[in-house]
Amino acid sequence: MDNCKISRWQLLKTKLNNLPPVEFKKALDSHPGAILLDCRTPDEFSFSRIGGAINFNYMSQHFVEEMERLNPAATYFVYCRSERRSLRTCTLFKNGGFENVYNLEG
Repeated sequence: MDNCKISRWQLLKTKLNNLPPVEFKKALDSHPGAILLDCRTPDEFSFSRIGGAINFNYMSQHFVEEMERLNPAATYFVYCRSERRSLRTCTLFKNGGFENVYNLEG
């Protein structure tokens, strides 16, 4: 029966709007005014990032306070290096009442 268990990450992903890279880019391009969030650390962000992204550090001690200052009616596209922080970020956004949040899958 252990072979039938779904990992916690897979379970979380089923609750979110996940888009593979090509679809993520198309969706981002088709939503003028959408906000692109890079939830990696500032060091990772300074090394490389997607153009137009805003650093929104998931590891920051002020993450929740910063999230509460955002407009829950806006559209957000979220990414990180390995998808773990972006999944967590999108989950917190969804639980916080944000409806239009998209996770970069893969």
